[in-house]
Amino acid sequence: MLSLILHFLPWIVLVFVLAILIFPSIRIIGPTQVGLVTKRFSLKKLGEDNPIAFNGEAGYQTDLLMPGWRWKFWISYSVKKVPWVQIPAGQIGVVIAQVGKPLPIGAKSAEYKTEFKNFTDLKFFVEKGGQKGVQRPVLPPGTLLPMHPVAFLVITKNGTYGIPVSPELEDLAHRKGNLTPEAFGLEPECLNVVRIEPQSGGEGASDMIGIVTTYEGPPLPPGSIAGRLGGFSDIEELEKTGVDNSHLIEAVLGSKNELHNNYQDFQAFLDNGGRIGLQHDPLLYGAYNLNPFLVSVDRVPMLVIEQGEVAVIKSYVGLVSEDTSGSEFKFGTLVKPGHRGIWEEPIRTGKYPINPHCYRAEIVPTCILTLNWAEAVSEAHKLDQHLKSIVAKSREGFIFTIDLQVQIHVADTQAPKVISIVGTMRNLVNEVLQAAVGNHFRDKMQSMPAIKFIETRQLVQEEAFLHIEGKLRDYKIETKGVYIQDVILPEALVNVLTDREIANQEKATYKMQQEAQEQRILTEKSRGTADMQAELAKSQVGIDIKTNNAEAREAEGRGEASYVEQTGKAQGAQVEAVGMARAKAYEAQVRALGQTQTAVVNVVAALAEKNMKIVPEVLVAGGGNGVEGLAATLMKHFSSGPTASVEEKTKQLKED
Repeated sequence: MLSLILHFLPWIVLVFVLAILIFPSIRIIGPTQVGLVTKRFSLKKLGEDNPIAFNGEAGYQTDLLMPGWRWKFWISYSVKKVPWVQIPAGQIGVVIAQVGKPLPIGAKSAEYKTEFKNFTDLKFFVEKGGQKGVQRPVLPPGTLLPMHPVAFLVITKNGTYGIPVSPELEDLAHRKGNLTPEAFGLEPECLNVVRIEPQSGGEGASDMIGIVTTYEGPPLPPGSIAGRLGGFSDIEELEKTGVDNSHLIEAVLGSKNELHNNYQDFQAFLDNGGRIGLQHDPLLYGAYNLNPFLVSVDRVPMLVIEQGEVAVIKSYVGLVSEDTSGSEFKFGTLVKPGHRGIWEEPIRTGKYPINPHCYRAEIVPTCILTLNWAEAVSEAHKLDQHLKSIVAKSREGFIFTIDLQVQIHVADTQAPKVISIVGTMRNLVNEVLQAAVGNHFRDKMQSMPAIKFIETRQLVQEEAFLHIEGKLRDYKIETKGVYIQDVILPEALVNVLTDREIANQEKATYKMQQEAQEQRILTEKSRGTADMQAELAKSQVGIDIKTNNAEAREAEGRGEASYVEQTGKAQGAQVEAVGMARAKAYEAQVRALGQTQTAVVNVVAALAEKNMKIVPEVLVAGGGNGVEGLAATLMKHFSSGPTASVEEKTKQLKED
């Protein structure tokens, strides 16, 4: 047995030696791992400011063991497997170098050279002057790199790759197992890719921009509050060429972010004259890999100017103010775009990526603006949300509440002057209009009786229009209308007016009833007239006949009178002629016969003409008591002719 052991002893020693010396020195490095080599002992010493051995010193070695089977004698070297640096999608990795030259005084990040690439070549980094501290580039999403875990720390949202050499960080890592972003003063959200995108809200999506602040670079020039690459020298050159205001506005609002890839190439930003602090040019929609140690971004709404509006720009940056308003304008200054002050040219409908820390845009409605002194608020602009109904007192002390509507208009070309005078549209409403309108109505009401105000409401409205129009004309504003919408009367006055109206209504009712009765009478009369229409027509015909007869008789009478008159005149003439002839004849008879004889002759002639009988027809002798005379008379009458009736003869007898 002993001989057998002695026979295999060399092999046993060989196996033992392999087991003790050879097998432990074989390192198997995984596909996403590197082997960090540490030399256990050496006669050389490391420098005081460098934790990695570049020249065979004891300590962390420069070269890493790549994936696969690797050999490192375990007695001289120890090997620690560490994962490759891997950056998840949507995140970035911030690199902090623990080797290299120290940073210059005042510097917050290390200068980057394109030769450094992605920091995987440690020797090249050190030889080319790489500096310790935060590196300006960041590792983009999806990065997978075999970086030296001692030379570089890579901070990600979920933890830190690498081995800290700072005692504080080393102790913290030992206690917590891994360093989080908070250990370096960062919030985990800062290590996400920065996204500028529309922001959803209660009224829909709102357009956004990113306002950038940088923490590295030379200080801003005196008097400046924001950095702009090259300053405003380009605007100054454009002015010399005589371009109009629209081209100046386009140049000012244009971006120079292409010079540094939207702050993602921070070294290019500094090389092109970038300065520390607030930046003039914002970020537009997109995703950006920004170093949170050097750049922060605040998301703010984009300036949106709707149809019927303009924006008056108040600039806090730019060239020195040069007033262009003229000597007649006494309310502040107006300047050309690109200068500090109120731009003389407003910007019109559109969307503009304006930095609100550098420019303040005052939106001015250029359509007809309706303002309500009432509980209702104009939803279109809400400038009247602090306006209330006007409370005024009449001369008798009645308190009225008046709802008023005023319509004004600001011309777009006058908008800069309006803002220069009043500051903001809200100031115009709350300080100018509210005082002018409220005081006018209070003064007017106090000087007139309550009833007169009610009766002359239209006149009061017209006077208010003229008053407000005159006031706003001084502010370059047109007044389009003043309307009294509603008046809330005091209760006591309402009761008086109600009683009066009731009395008026009763009076009107009685009058209408009277008119109804009168109409009824007329109706009944018309009905009776209609019922007697036949007789009325007959009577009317009779009246017409009588009238015609009367007219005929009147005409006949006039004819008879005329006849008689003419006949009389003729007979008179005849009588006159006969008389004159007889007078001449009598005169001749008298001369011939004498007066007595002439008279006898004329008497006899007259009796003869009248057929008068001198001897009686009935002669009654004396005696018989007159009976004979009566009988003779009767016989005369009864024998007067065959045509006379007995009655006629009797009547004639009586007359006799």
